[in-house]
Amino acid sequence: MKFFIDTANLDQIKEAQALGVLDGVTTNPSLMAKEGIKGEKAVLNHYKAICEIVDGDVSAEVIATDFEGMVKEGEALAELHPQIVVKIPMIKDGIKALKHFSDKGIKTNCTLVFSAGQALLAAKAGATYVSPFIGRLDDISTDGLQLIEQIRLIYDNYAFETQILAASVRHTMHVVECASIGADVMTGPLSSITGLLKHPLTDNGLAQFLADHAKSNA
Repeated sequence: MKFFIDTANLDQIKEAQALGVLDGVTTNPSLMAKEGIKGEKAVLNHYKAICEIVDGDVSAEVIATDFEGMVKEGEALAELHPQIVVKIPMIKDGIKALKHFSDKGIKTNCTLVFSAGQALLAAKAGATYVSPFIGRLDDISTDGLQLIEQIRLIYDNYAFETQILAASVRHTMHVVECASIGADVMTGPLSSITGLLKHPLTDNGLAQFLADHAKSNA
């Protein structure tokens, strides 16, 4: 499973990249604003800065919600860097835009997916990635992981090449469960990746090893 980090914070992206396990980045206008990135030029430059840090795909979101606007913004984003993936919302004109970009060989990420039917439409339109938001489904007492399972089954039934990008990942168990049920990618905060390092038995075992080593070399 690929590991993406969901942030616009360059320091966190660098830390994740330094681990050697980072495969890409997802971000959005809200995350940009959180980092104080304002204005179209600043946002575009920030996307390019992210691409210079990571080796994999970087999702850049369009703001427009009409077909013509999404096409114009998406093509401009794609021209920024070969690693850019155009992030398109799951709406009617969004499906049209996904098909347009797919026909032009531009990679896309269909975002704000909350049902298997939406994921099916995105795959039919040729999306590179589809992003079911499992954390937000959990927030309304709906099983986000079950949605991943449904999409996996549908995609495998028809050999769709669209990758399932589990979004809104909140914690390490989300990561492990998504890997278990066949998500192609996860994207979440840095803590959801570094949290996989932690286990009390590892900590205790290392402490005992170091203590024993100290005694034997006293």
